[in-house]
Amino acid sequence: MLLLFVRIVFLLACAGAIATYISQGAPHPIISARPFIWFLVLLAITQLATLIDLLIPRKDIKIISSVYFGLIIGFILSVLLMQALAPLLGGDARAEGLVTMLATLMIPYVCVTLLLQTRDNFRFVIPYVEFSRELKGGKPLILDSSALIDGRIADVMDTKILDSQLVVPDFILHEIQEIADSNDKQRRTRGRRGLDVLSKLQNSPHVDVKMLDAHESGDATGPVDQRLIALSKQNGGRVVTNDYNLNKVANLQGVDVINLNDLSNALKPRYIPGERLQIKVIKEGESVGQGVGYLDDGTMVVCENAANMVGKEIGVIVTSVLQSSAGRMIFGRQVHSVDHS
Repeated sequence: MLLLFVRIVFLLACAGAIATYISQGAPHPIISARPFIWFLVLLAITQLATLIDLLIPRKDIKIISSVYFGLIIGFILSVLLMQALAPLLGGDARAEGLVTMLATLMIPYVCVTLLLQTRDNFRFVIPYVEFSRELKGGKPLILDSSALIDGRIADVMDTKILDSQLVVPDFILHEIQEIADSNDKQRRTRGRRGLDVLSKLQNSPHVDVKMLDAHESGDATGPVDQRLIALSKQNGGRVVTNDYNLNKVANLQGVDVINLNDLSNALKPRYIPGERLQIKVIKEGESVGQGVGYLDDGTMVVCENAANMVGKEIGVIVTSVLQSSAGRMIFGRQVHSVDHS
């Protein structure tokens, strides 16, 4: 609506200025002969600016700034070069004209191309003008669908230990929507949970969430994981996920990854061999005689010789702990009433 208002004001201002020029000024005799026709012609010429604006809806301020400042710096350097070479040319007008033409053509081109190729690497120290936007908190965090469905990212952001911008590409949102529309009840629940978590992040006053169009990444096709990695490379961001395979592939391609399982494991209390736990055996384990239970935080506990204790609470003494990006597992043996170790 604001752009539409500006365009209408621009149209009215052009119409008023042209009408004033034709009626009160001293226009060319051809214009005076057919004032109305020339009013429409001149008005149409001024509206070419609006037409160009409409034909190029996506504008990159970094590219515009690079071209603008490249031209300015190029012409300034051309003038300085001509002043430096003037004594050497000995006042030869032809030589000065030739050198001026070459310098005016070549130096601005070199400056523009140089700034276009390096615009992401530095910023001009000029108020309100920068080639690379300074992101809040540093590198943006690009969310994978698994991170949104998992939900822990919302709790992490609520702690305010991270102040980076969260980026959600539209293809990740579409993936979650497809999961939420699945015929499978479990998948549908997981998809809706992901949408609820995203809504919670957007409504949080201290979380900066950006919904990114896939076309801005330069790669609107291909597998979701590869597009996510390509987007992270382009924006210098970090992928947030708990997908073990995506974690490995991203690391191989040199992309920083925040694995929520690794983060969770780092914050969990560390159990050491010899500690005692109290669990409820939920099911039998994969090996003969094993019983499996879970701690309150979801950590799996595998207990030896507890397969016959399904449904009961038992004491377990920790024998070893296995920790990886896929999660943490605790192995132990049942503590009997006569066990005083």
